[in-house]
Amino acid sequence: MAFLQFLILSLMILSRSNAQWPPSPGFWPSSKFRSMSFYDGYRNLWGPTHQRFDQNALTIWLDRTSGSGFKSVRAFRSGYFGASIKLQSGYTAGVITAFYLSNNEAHPGFHDEVDIEFLGTTFGKPYTLQTNVYVKGSGDGSIIGREMKFHLWFDPTQDFHHYAVLWSPKELIFLVDDVPIRRYPRKSAATFPLRPMWIYGSIWDASSWATEAGKYKADYRYQPFVARYTNFKASGCSASAPAWCHPVSISPYQSGGLTRQQNSAMRWVQSHHMVYDYCKDPKRDHSLTPECWG
Repeated sequence: MAFLQFLILSLMILSRSNAQWPPSPGFWPSSKFRSMSFYDGYRNLWGPTHQRFDQNALTIWLDRTSGSGFKSVRAFRSGYFGASIKLQSGYTAGVITAFYLSNNEAHPGFHDEVDIEFLGTTFGKPYTLQTNVYVKGSGDGSIIGREMKFHLWFDPTQDFHHYAVLWSPKELIFLVDDVPIRRYPRKSAATFPLRPMWIYGSIWDASSWATEAGKYKADYRYQPFVARYTNFKASGCSASAPAWCHPVSISPYQSGGLTRQQNSAMRWVQSHHMVYDYCKDPKRDHSLTPECWG
């Protein structure tokens, strides 16, 4: 009898543990795209002394002297872009580890950007994964961000996990381990990035805002702050591709769009793990973000 009670209790604990994970999306797009070596598609952008490639992984780090960043060789106008990333544990407040699309260098002061950013944290608190979209913005404070933030259902410091963005002419979809976590639809040309963008990765000091709105700063007693990237994927239409080039799909539908099962998994993540949605922030001026209207 005691063994039976133990077995039932164990099953209950296991069930509760599994309940914290999203339901299966039923389709794994990362397996459909070929991985590339870092040097097949990327180059160092800044901080070359804070970048090392070994064991099929790129390591970049931030210390008191510098951070580091990299950039894709080619620009794209649509596609699937992903990388597997492992973050540093411990105190990382004020530090940003990023993987994103941007055309800031081509359109300074008026650029587009699609962000996957890990906001550093303090001891005992989880990383925040921030997704963001900028459209024809500027860096002078007038830029309109469209942030959605998540606490992940796993510890991103324990192993590599795959983070990706699908960018098609009609939508942006953010994915974590093939689970869609956010869909940003094209409502109008004014609110959607349409110009070619490059792929970037970086680690840098954002003490003024990264952790609890700047409450906690980067503490260089814990340097270096390290991030590792591997399993790079970039598949789609380059900026120079012919007009008939079709964007890739992350569902069985060649026309794009998420399946019912993928949508169900995304709703679950947003219900259980989303901690901020700009569309639901009463302090925001939603006249500037018409995609929030419904």
